[in-house]
Amino acid sequence: MTQTLSIDIWSDVMCPWCLVGWGNLSQALDQLDGEIEAEVRWHAFELNPDMPPEGEERTAHIARKYGRTLEQSRGVQEQMREAANAAGVSLDYEGVEGDGSPAPEAMMWNTFDCHKLLLFALERHGPAKQTELKLALFRAHFNQRRPIGDHAVLLDIAEEVGLDRAEAQTALNSREYAAQVRAGERAAMNMNITGVPAMVVAGKFLIPGAQPPETYVNALRRVAEKVG
Repeated sequence: MTQTLSIDIWSDVMCPWCLVGWGNLSQALDQLDGEIEAEVRWHAFELNPDMPPEGEERTAHIARKYGRTLEQSRGVQEQMREAANAAGVSLDYEGVEGDGSPAPEAMMWNTFDCHKLLLFALERHGPAKQTELKLALFRAHFNQRRPIGDHAVLLDIAEEVGLDRAEAQTALNSREYAAQVRAGERAAMNMNITGVPAMVVAGKFLIPGAQPPETYVNALRRVAEKVG
């Protein structure tokens, strides 16, 4: 009989390793098909909470934040790209359908409003729809290079995954959702979650970082045995 485990993932839409972690987790769950399935919920973690609305070019951002040269920053991004390909996901620009314009710059944006929208999707539509939105935001950021700090873009993405645009607009303007996101981020710090992705299985077993698929397989089996 298939056992269901909750997996709470602290993550940021800007985080390439979070997408890599998701790809590897998905591969692990494919291996565990018929044995373990997951109910995934996403929680807010901002890598750059002080990012201004105009954003910052990605290569320059990595160089500035981590004290690297631009060439070293490009090397880091290539390592991420290779890890993503191995995980069955992509960090490559693919363009927006119907848009024949040149590739825009790869940017880093403020993601606080993304997290409000993700919280809204979870509370109003459940974990599966929230995951659909999360993956759409990853795709919009990495593969389409859309400015996901912009409300109009976020509302377009919400509509693309079947959310009501007016309700999504209300969520983006909501002080209550803003307070909930902040409270969730404080709770993560209290749990000593200082980097992402961070996955908490069955409410209490932490798997930090983007792990290989076999690590997730073994960890989920151990948790299933303990809680089963």
